[in-house]
Amino acid sequence: MTTDTRIEDWDSYSAGLRDRGRELKDLHPEVVKGFGALSRAASTTKLLDAKTRELIAIAVAVTTRCQGCIDAHARKAKAAGASREEIAEALGVAIAVNAGAALTYSLHVLDAVAGTGEG
Repeated sequence: MTTDTRIEDWDSYSAGLRDRGRELKDLHPEVVKGFGALSRAASTTKLLDAKTRELIAIAVAVTTRCQGCIDAHARKAKAAGASREEIAEALGVAIAVNAGAALTYSLHVLDAVAGTGEG
C-alpha cells in the first residue's frame, strides 16, 4: 500500500501557516518580532546572493524536516531565479548530509555497544 504524502495545495498550506503565525503573534508578539528580526538579519549578507541563501535554506529545511520552511524557501528560491535543477542539487547536498549524520551517529552506536561490556 502506497501512501501519498504530498501537500496538494501549497498555496492553502502557506495561507494556513500565515494565519497561525498571526495567532501566535497575538499570543506572544515579542517571540514573533524576534523571529522576524533574525530572519531579516540572516538575509542581509554581503557575500552570498539571495539565490545561494535560499538554496542553503532549502537544504536546511529538508534536514530539519520543516514543511513551512520548505514552502517559504522554495517560493523565495524560485523568486530569486533558482532553477529546478539547482534546487535538485541543493536537495542532493541535504540527502548527503543526512546520510553522513546517520553514518557518524552509527559510529557512536558502535562505541556505545563496545562500552557496555556486552560487545
